Amino acid sequence: MVELQAVMRVSDEAKLQAEVLVQALPYIQRWSGAIFVIKYGGAAMHENGLAAQVMQDVVLMHCVGIRPVIVHGGGPEISELMKRVGKQPQFVGGLRITDAETMELVEMALTGKTNPRLVALIQQQGGRAIGLSGKDGGLIRARKLEGEVDLGFVGEVESISPEVIHAALQAGYIPVISPVAMDAQGATYNLNADFAAGALAGALGAAKFILMTDVPGVLSDPDDPTSLISELSREQAQRMLENGRVSGGMIPKLQACLDALARGCPRAHIIDGRIPHALLIEVFTDAGIGTMIR
Repeated sequence: MVELQAVMRVSDEAKLQAEVLVQALPYIQRWSGAIFVIKYGGAAMHENGLAAQVMQDVVLMHCVGIRPVIVHGGGPEISELMKRVGKQPQFVGGLRITDAETMELVEMALTGKTNPRLVALIQQQGGRAIGLSGKDGGLIRARKLEGEVDLGFVGEVESISPEVIHAALQAGYIPVISPVAMDAQGATYNLNADFAAGALAGALGAAKFILMTDVPGVLSDPDDPTSLISELSREQAQRMLENGRVSGGMIPKLQACLDALARGCPRAHIIDGRIPHALLIEVFTDAGIGTMIR
C-alpha cells in the first residue's frame, strides 16, 4: 500500500510537470524566433544563486527558439572599485559623475568583471554566450549627455548599428552587452543601462523589452507594494510621468520603456528579478508578472 501511494505521488508530480509544459506550448509557438532584449540589473544580479537561476531561465528560453539579448548594469561593482582606489562615488539626479579615471574604472567593472561573470553563468548552464560592449563592432554610438551639471564621461545613445548582434544571434550565441560606448571622436562614455537596452530593443526589432529590477513593477501607490498596475498603455504611462505619480528610480525605467516603444518595440515589461523564475512566469504563463506597457 505504501509503495502504491508513492507511485501515485510520483505520477501526480509528473502529471503536473506535463500540464505546465502544455500550458507553455502556445507561448513557445508564439515567441519562437523572436528577439527579447532583457535588461538585467538590481541587487539580485549580485547574488550568485539568483543570477545563476536567471541565466538558467535565459538558456531555457534560447533552447525553445527565443533569441535573448542581455544588457546589464553594474553600479555596485563600479562603486566598490572606486572606493577600493580611494574615490568617493558622487551622483547628480541618479547619474554618476564620471571623470576620466572613473571612466576607466567603469569599463573595468562592467566590461572586465560583470560581463564575463554573466557569460560564464550562461555557459555553466549549457548555453553559448558572447560578451560585448557598445564599442564592439560599432554597436552603440554615444554622445556626451549635456545638462545643467557637467557629469563628465556620461553619455547617451546617438545611434545603434546592430549588425554584430544579428551575427551573434545567427551563429547561435546569447549576446551579453555592457553599456559602454564611444563617440565619433573615440572617447568612451558610461551609458545608463536602462536607456541603452531600450534603444537596442527598438533597433533590433525586439518583440519584447524586459526590464528586470528590484521592485514588483509600477505601483499606483509607491508605499503600497500590493498596488501593482499589471498593464498600462503608452499614454497612461506618459501621464503618470507628467503627473509625478512615479518617483525615484522608477522614472528612468518607465522612460526607457517608453523610449523602446517609440522606437518600434511593441511591448515593454518591468518585472521583479528577485522572484524565482520571474522571466519564465512573464513569458510562458497567462498570469505574467510585473507591469506591461503596450
